[in-house]
Amino acid sequence: MILTKQFRCIHSASCQCTKGHLSENVLFLVFHQLNWNPRLIAALSCVCKWFDDFAKRVLWKEFCRTRAPKMMLDLQSGGSHSVDGNWRALGKLLLFCSGCKKGGLFNSIHIPGHFVYQTRFSRTSGKSFLLPKFRTDVLYVSDPCEHLDQGEEGDIGFFRGVFKSFATSKVRKMLIKKGAKLHPREVCPYCKAKLWSMLQARMIPQSASCRLGSYEDCVEYYVCLNGHMLGICTLLPLSDSEEATGLE
Repeated sequence: MILTKQFRCIHSASCQCTKGHLSENVLFLVFHQLNWNPRLIAALSCVCKWFDDFAKRVLWKEFCRTRAPKMMLDLQSGGSHSVDGNWRALGKLLLFCSGCKKGGLFNSIHIPGHFVYQTRFSRTSGKSFLLPKFRTDVLYVSDPCEHLDQGEEGDIGFFRGVFKSFATSKVRKMLIKKGAKLHPREVCPYCKAKLWSMLQARMIPQSASCRLGSYEDCVEYYVCLNGHMLGICTLLPLSDSEEATGLE
């Protein structure tokens, strides 16, 4: 990746960086030394449109490859050099729990979104969120992010995930075949695409609650047009959860 050309800002004539930028190669080396720090990548993206474009194309991709190398290799193994919904959206999905707002997607209490230090995504777990006839699709799902003691709502868990090659997946084809309606207002918190409700489409298997350790009738999740998944569940007490896992 050797580039020596100086790039002019493509934001506006009033931008302070109209005299040109460092080469992409220099920025690449700087952020490599910073271990692709996501907060610094986000800060750089706010400088101007040129930096934002570079972060989308290069820096977020390297962040994803560093944080989840096996998962990224699998997501790209179909021959595509990109991912559905862009690298920035995928980077945000890796490190951000979306929470929920009252009257929003899950019509629940308000629990603010937040960054998470570390999350495990599993392809094996993803199969539990698919009906048996769709389990040839590849879905990575995170462990639930636990928000305990939420009043009458009990212990809440948020989970998120991403499909591989969602555009050609069986799940997407079935959603279209069923004529599933897109949510009229809310959009994906990661890529701003429209969302399908898997609950309304009746495509949530019982195995999802077993995998999450949650009540069977308290699991709901959405899938966006780019294949990002976000969901909520009410977690069982620890002793009951252990029994539910044994039944899976």
